[in-house]
Amino acid sequence: MFDKIVYISDRSANVKLKEGTAVTINLMNLHLIFEDKDKKILGEVDDMDGDIVKARFLGEIINGRLYGGVIRKPSLDSTIRVITKEEIPLIVGESKPGFMPLGVSPFYNDFPVYMNVNSFFSNHFAIFGNSGSGKSCGVSRIIQNMFHDKNLFPYKSNIIMFDSSAEYYNAFRNLNEINPNFHYRFFSTNEIDGVGEKIRVPIWLLNVDDLCLLLQITNHSQIPIIERMLKLALIFSESGDISKQYKNHLIAKAVMTILYTNETAANKRNEIFSILASCSTDEFNLEAPIQGIGYTRKFRECFLIDGQGQFSESVLLTEYVSSFIKEEFESYEPKGGNYYDLDTLEKALNFTLISEGWLRNENTYGDAVTIRVRLHSLIIGEYAKYFDVKDYVTQEQYLSSLLISDSKKYQLVNINFDDVDDWFAKVITKVYTRIIFAFAKGLKDRGSIPFNIIVEEAHRYIQNDTDSFLIGYNIFDRVAKEGRKYGVLLGLISQRPVELSDTVISQCSSFLIFKMNHPTDVEYIRKMVPNISDEIIEKQKTLQSGTCLGFGMAFTIPLIVKLKMPDPEPKSGNCDVVNIWNGGVKNNTTAPTINQPTQQSSPVITPSVPSMNAPVIPMDNLNQKKEIEPLITVPIKADGATNINNSLNINDVINAPDQLIDEE
Repeated sequence: MFDKIVYISDRSANVKLKEGTAVTINLMNLHLIFEDKDKKILGEVDDMDGDIVKARFLGEIINGRLYGGVIRKPSLDSTIRVITKEEIPLIVGESKPGFMPLGVSPFYNDFPVYMNVNSFFSNHFAIFGNSGSGKSCGVSRIIQNMFHDKNLFPYKSNIIMFDSSAEYYNAFRNLNEINPNFHYRFFSTNEIDGVGEKIRVPIWLLNVDDLCLLLQITNHSQIPIIERMLKLALIFSESGDISKQYKNHLIAKAVMTILYTNETAANKRNEIFSILASCSTDEFNLEAPIQGIGYTRKFRECFLIDGQGQFSESVLLTEYVSSFIKEEFESYEPKGGNYYDLDTLEKALNFTLISEGWLRNENTYGDAVTIRVRLHSLIIGEYAKYFDVKDYVTQEQYLSSLLISDSKKYQLVNINFDDVDDWFAKVITKVYTRIIFAFAKGLKDRGSIPFNIIVEEAHRYIQNDTDSFLIGYNIFDRVAKEGRKYGVLLGLISQRPVELSDTVISQCSSFLIFKMNHPTDVEYIRKMVPNISDEIIEKQKTLQSGTCLGFGMAFTIPLIVKLKMPDPEPKSGNCDVVNIWNGGVKNNTTAPTINQPTQQSSPVITPSVPSMNAPVIPMDNLNQKKEIEPLITVPIKADGATNINNSLNINDVINAPDQLIDEE
């Protein structure tokens, strides 16, 4: 069929067909072998002009293995032939350990295509495509294949999927039926037909950066307020007299500061009364009795103004206020390991504002009031319930409770945000990601517990936003750059890649691109995706629904792959308008109720002791040592009555399948 090479460049060769050759097959996208005595070069036909075929070089076959990229070019006298059936597995992969089926090749009679699992899941990846192009089905199929594949046993996988519209529940609900040791967990902001555990995040696990995001901080000048508030919340959560004494100390310092100003007595009184209206204790309030020599006054009565415009009881007043000031508190640091809620956080904010004089300074007044309003709005609003946590857990225990419950190791955790604002979903997504990343970085054996964070509609959460300007980093950018070495890997699914973070996309190693039409997105992919070629860009424009272009580290060469429909499918189909118009059965847009016992619906952070595998400390018992016999033995340490530091080694738990696998 092929005569000889008539032109050769660094990237391609033009091959002349033999005279009189009748081409009875479509040569486009066909793979050719350029063979010399010492080398075999793989090429792909991407253009034809009369009897001239243009083939682009893809890789080199060495010792029966295909390597992407070509250093040694074929010679002009190379033998050219069509790839044989026996050589096709070099291109599409084969069934062997470390590889799993992805789909079939539409060019080679539905020859199965296999993907390098380690290359795909041990690096960041991205899946792009228009709405309706097959992204959700493709993701569902990939994960289903992973758990179905006989060459894989992903018992220790930790896949956290953020789902913006409850698409994936239906696709993974029967995971346990595939293998009794595989378990799927579904959390949601909204119950789907009575299925799904409630999302609950302990407010005390949020650090300064998290609170800045939650309260929508926009100025660097507001960050010190958040830092001080967080410190006071930790102190106020301590047991014993420390909390009470510290509050009295802060009030006294604020009052004393006002007493020594040059303001009029009336203005001083108004400011002090305002402070005590928002910040007071049982010992330090306007009605507190003050003992003088032979008489008693209420604290408010000490602010009567005499004829000289001074407080009539200034000496008594000053002595009383000074008695609450303790110099040792100036350098006091919270012990940590304590529970606090949103109300405590608000109280800590009020004390922060009075103790540092934020409300008295016209330069800081606006920042202070803004934070106060936003925190109070959160507390009285609909999102406060997501922080309604009654039991103390550490960060490590909380993460463990997501992955392990009722003696089950959950390989796939689906977190759904379908009925909350993008702002709130973005914050919670970042909080989860930050907790996972912090845990992974703290492991002694780096990368020993991999986490795959898959983000559906990633353009809603992973953006070129202002986080890095405000708090010094964007958690997704940080994970993209550092996460791979710690085993924290991102999977991005998006129909609008142009809205994604440039940094995150640039760090992705494998791509599945479904059909994309918007020229802005196409051009963005061309600029941002590493090693993408014009040929790949052009190929994706003609793809059918459910067909994608796979390239990157998980593939030796770029491949067009037709994915099989997942079974069961995600709830991502279009509304059947005609059927509904004609009075047919309405489209079921919610996940169906499964025919098995409903999963535990209690908050994630408050499971029973056996499901936590580490003691959960109720508020009432914070000051008591309590012996609890866990179902699975893990190291537990209590450092005291007021500083509880329970240490649960998640590595020990996750790496103990014999203790967790159900007996059959």
